Amino acid sequence: MGKYKVVIPGRIMPSALAAIQEQCNVQQWEHPGAPNLSQLREWLQNAEGFLALSTIKINAEFLAAAPKLRVIAQPAVGYDNVDIKACTDRKIPFGNTPGVLVETTADLAFGLLLTAARRIHEGWDWVRAGKWPEAALPLGVDLFGKTLGIVGLGAIGAAVARRAQVSGMKVIYNNRRQRPDDQELGVEFCLFEDLLTKADFIVVLTPLTPESRGLFGAKEFARMKPTAYFINAARGAVVDTPALCNALANREIAYAALDVTDPEPLPADHPLIKLPNILIAPHIGSATTETRNKMALLAAENLLLGLAGKPLVTCVNNEVNYQ
Repeated sequence: MGKYKVVIPGRIMPSALAAIQEQCNVQQWEHPGAPNLSQLREWLQNAEGFLALSTIKINAEFLAAAPKLRVIAQPAVGYDNVDIKACTDRKIPFGNTPGVLVETTADLAFGLLLTAARRIHEGWDWVRAGKWPEAALPLGVDLFGKTLGIVGLGAIGAAVARRAQVSGMKVIYNNRRQRPDDQELGVEFCLFEDLLTKADFIVVLTPLTPESRGLFGAKEFARMKPTAYFINAARGAVVDTPALCNALANREIAYAALDVTDPEPLPADHPLIKLPNILIAPHIGSATTETRNKMALLAAENLLLGLAGKPLVTCVNNEVNYQ
């Protein structure tokens, strides 16, 4: 039996699970879908470590059910499902996995942009439907010479900018604060309202915070070019979904490509799915074998370090990180 008691509320990569099981007694929800909440509460009573998943809300109520908990790790960059203050109040370090998914997520974000612009997915649908000999596919648009606006130019945004520049695009961006290295990156800082009116393509990569929730609503879509393409690879709740539906249906913007939605997953009868000018992926920004392994192993490392009373490699609330 392992030295530490750990709860895992779902399936994780085998490499990370093996590393944890080597040192811990693991109780894991191995069935499809969300874990049984009563079972989870029972396990949490004795849990010292918790490997979180983004579908689990971690707040003061959750922590109260886990009186022995000493560390939480999550194989993700975003942590809008976690009340960091509640963790800090309990002196529980929380570790996420930044860095390891930058290039992979940038590939996906730019891939959505390119696929939507050139209607690649629609072309495949036409071929499968046997339309190839009979009709011309609706025309796409060029990237070369166009302006890309990135909202949230962190590490992933900078990686998307590099891909866009290779395609001959001008890159503008908006952050809460201007980056000191933006000239070196070859990008231009813009006020948010100006970015909306100037950009031919807008890629959203901002974290979900109280300030960014609903950042893109009816007013913002109305300011965009009617030819604009809107790509969201951040969090679904950054966008007001009904407003996006209306903007697409009324052709206030040309197209949208989403890796994230609100709600998520989308119901099969959701109005967004029925629109002809949208592409939706099922939240696969980091979904490659290599990157998911790296994320899971970093989360496992954070978990095991915290259980041993050692500093986490990547800790969000460093003020309670073990020293």
